[in-house]
Amino acid sequence: MDETADLRDRIRGLVKAMPGAQREFAAAIGLDETKLSKALNGTRRFSPHELVRVAEHCGVTVNWLLNGSDDAVTVTAVPAPAARLASDDPDHLAQSEPRRRILETAWALIAERGYHKVRIADIAEACGTSTAAIHYHFPSKTEVLNEALRRNVKLAFDRQVAELHSISDAHERLLRLVELQLPTDGVLRAEWSVWLQVWNEVALDPAFRDLYTDSIDRWYRTIAMTIRTGREQGVFRVTDPDAATTRLTALIDGLGIQVLTGRPGSSAESMREHLRDFIERSIVKGD
Repeated sequence: MDETADLRDRIRGLVKAMPGAQREFAAAIGLDETKLSKALNGTRRFSPHELVRVAEHCGVTVNWLLNGSDDAVTVTAVPAPAARLASDDPDHLAQSEPRRRILETAWALIAERGYHKVRIADIAEACGTSTAAIHYHFPSKTEVLNEALRRNVKLAFDRQVAELHSISDAHERLLRLVELQLPTDGVLRAEWSVWLQVWNEVALDPAFRDLYTDSIDRWYRTIAMTIRTGREQGVFRVTDPDAATTRLTALIDGLGIQVLTGRPGSSAESMREHLRDFIERSIVKGD
């Protein structure tokens, strides 16, 4: 059985395991039911975006969808256990729908308003539930932020696996990684907003640092393994992959902060240009 057939079988299993009919599953992931049927029958492929939506809706990872395991070796670094959503479980369906809805709502509110301006009562109101229901799943507001960070890690991991698993050329993969990290409008900008707030909390409260270190380490390892693969393929001439990774990730963070804080002249487009120039000069041609 090839990878595509395995993928279809896993998604069929999720459709059957989730409550509701197939049309409700299709609606939940934002896909026309006819297109879902064709993808499950093998007459069309699931797009990267669709794979991410399936994973998000079902509480699984794209790595599991494609490779049958959350820990399978893939084109991007796998999150450390401490950086995974606390509700992750080997059966892949342990994350309850109420908990998932609460986390998604809290994550969006934190990204939009800021961590310190979001109350548990605000999350409850947005979810149409009680504060007691929120506390049942998240005992404290700190735990909400911890899970919001873990959700950021999962979203990035899912997106990278979905987009990059079919790209063999390391140069093309690195450029795509940069593209997936630009703070454009929508989910990516919201992820950056949550990261900025986590950085602030980490600077003030050491209790956040272990989770943050595990989370940021996954991104660093992803860039590093891509650069090393490029050296092996002969497309990168960089002499010190670790140093190049440190500089590139620092440049991404710095430029991203400038975009989010509205520094005059900064934009996602200019950020892309700066990063592509750095990659060409320091990694492709060598430092």
